[in-house]
Amino acid sequence: MAKYELLGVGNALVDVLCNVDDSFLHDHGLVKGSMQLVDESEASNLVSTMSTPHRASGGSCANSMAGFASLGGRGAFIGKLKNDSAGKAFQADMKMLGCSFAAAPSEQGLPTGMCLVFVTPDAQRTMCTYLGTAALLAPEDLNETVISGSKIIYMEGYLFDQPVAQEAMVHAAGVANKAGGKVAVTLSDSFCVERHRDAFIELVERNTDILFANEDEFISLYQAENFEQAVELSSGKCDVICVTRGAKGAVILSETESIEVKSEAVDKLIDTTGAGDQFAAGFLFGLCKEEDLTKCARIGAIAAAEVIGHYGARPEKDLAALVAGRLG
Repeated sequence: MAKYELLGVGNALVDVLCNVDDSFLHDHGLVKGSMQLVDESEASNLVSTMSTPHRASGGSCANSMAGFASLGGRGAFIGKLKNDSAGKAFQADMKMLGCSFAAAPSEQGLPTGMCLVFVTPDAQRTMCTYLGTAALLAPEDLNETVISGSKIIYMEGYLFDQPVAQEAMVHAAGVANKAGGKVAVTLSDSFCVERHRDAFIELVERNTDILFANEDEFISLYQAENFEQAVELSSGKCDVICVTRGAKGAVILSETESIEVKSEAVDKLIDTTGAGDQFAAGFLFGLCKEEDLTKCARIGAIAAAEVIGHYGARPEKDLAALVAGRLG
């Protein structure tokens, strides 16, 4: 039996969340719903404008691992941190969640990164990310024993903005493939896909078993005119493709079937941050338990619905209990 059911590989960041209105985005030249990279100075300036910010350990893949742990999964995470106060807090959070942190923090160099999340009244989130040392994840930072001992490894596309991190992702996929494990990848962001489309396509078509994307990212990857054309162009590229479509739910594509799963009802939509991360957590948890694709997607939808009902990208309720109550 694999030591870990799921290993996450991604950016280790501290999230800083704040409510803003549309005029704030306009005044600061921010495109609603996007993720853009900023330098340390820009990040500091934006933080100074944030009223009553909420801080929490984050990063897309790390948020998924928090959800996976809440579901009862055995998980580990690899990301690059500095041994500073933020880095120590991140490690403590992962330990508290029951997810092993399987990397050695650096003693020198750039600080631990942060992601500034601006939430507008329509619950959309706009992100400005200072990656810090997270962007410099390199092949030598990977624990190959942990990778080989994991049933599935799950990697985030946000890592693709630095060549050394791209190299680390490809290397991790190769180690997992050789050990007989499955490789899952999330595209993360349409702008990220546009910057690195060729590299993404190569990773998806050569090394990826399970692909996660929202509708815009999926269409962008294949430069399709619409969702239906993207489905045609993606046929046979990897074993399973999960496309989230917001309130319309999700579509799961495999070699033999196309499954549509409705989104779960939410009492009040508060913040869409982390919805895709938690859908992936639930879906991958189901796969690790060898559930069928429909049930995997239902678990993902339940996890996503929980996180959009409050601020922050990690679950506040016991996801295992939620799933048991709804699916039995």
